[in-house]
Amino acid sequence: MYKSISILYLVCFTCFIFFTRQPDYLDGEITNATIHLVKNSAGQQSVFKAYFSTGKNYYAVDARYVLRDLYEGKKVEVIYEAAQPQKAAVYSWWGYWITVGELIGSLVLFVVLFQVAVAVTKNPTAESLMEQMDYNPEKKRRYDD
Repeated sequence: MYKSISILYLVCFTCFIFFTRQPDYLDGEITNATIHLVKNSAGQQSVFKAYFSTGKNYYAVDARYVLRDLYEGKKVEVIYEAAQPQKAAVYSWWGYWITVGELIGSLVLFVVLFQVAVAVTKNPTAESLMEQMDYNPEKKRRYDD
């Protein structure tokens, strides 16, 4: 039971990840970008931004993410949709494909639903146990006449 539930979880989570990325992986375009440290609009903090060009226009997107190693001048890839290049994202496993919130949320959901399934099937009633023990599948003919 554990193996089949785990496989089902992984298949569902993989499909969820593949089809919910923004910008869309299938329609998006991937290009090179360079990381630069710039001051934010308030002028108090410095933030990492990825600068890239779509041919004629230059864009900058926020490149910060939890546990992502960034430094000045680092070359990265960004993914963007041609209709909205200002909504680009740094293309990497950590931050584009797998995010902290989705990973934690899906694991919590997996554990909660698994515990519900165990609690529902753990203590069957006496009637259902008798019914299961008395069950005899009827013999079926292989071919209908």
